[in-house]
Amino acid sequence: MYSYNPGYSSVESSMNQTVALATGILIWVIISLVIAIVGGIVVYYVFFKPDKDMPNKFLTWIKDFFNFHKMLVEDMLKVIYIVLAVFITLASFALIPVNFISFLLVLILGNLILRLTFEFSLINIMIWKNTTDINKRLKTSKKD
Repeated sequence: MYSYNPGYSSVESSMNQTVALATGILIWVIISLVIAIVGGIVVYYVFFKPDKDMPNKFLTWIKDFFNFHKMLVEDMLKVIYIVLAVFITLASFALIPVNFISFLLVLILGNLILRLTFEFSLINIMIWKNTTDINKRLKTSKKD
């Protein structure tokens, strides 16, 4: 439990362990940074070439994913909206014994505010999709 060695205290031992841990973390962060830089450069040159066709569907999907041609946010927002709407609706029922008016406010206004928030988010995605579609049409019309 206690060290009776007068030249070595438990505080020094704790500090040495903390310094060793911090040093290990710092080394791993530096290694991670180097790997991330090299990996990022490789991924950029493999997947971001616009004229390069991928040999299979999986690599094409990865190329579209890294180029943000396939957006995951829209589907995620829809699922999150449904989960939160169900949660607000069910949680509002806990307010019935407290106050019926607060139950109605949370049930109606909570779902309304949630809906408006998610609609504004989806509007941004729809603007992006329409802008991308217009850009593709302009590029194909210039080639003709």
